[in-house]
Amino acid sequence: MATTPNIHAMKMFKVIHPLHDKPEEKLQTEGLGPIEMTPGVKVSLLVLRAYLILMTLMLVYHVGDLAGMFGAH
Repeated sequence: MATTPNIHAMKMFKVIHPLHDKPEEKLQTEGLGPIEMTPGVKVSLLVLRAYLILMTLMLVYHVGDLAGMFGAH
């Protein structure tokens, strides 16, 4: 037998759009120093940098090839 949910037991939530909400108090960050990076983070950022440089060089080569800068193939 199916039962109907108790309407009075349901919780109601009021949805407020962020533009109409009160502004949050911001944290004070003046006294904070730079964050120390772990060796894993340094390696991953170095790999990411190398990847982005490689992709940029490949894009420059491809555009130059399409423009005919490297002679006829």
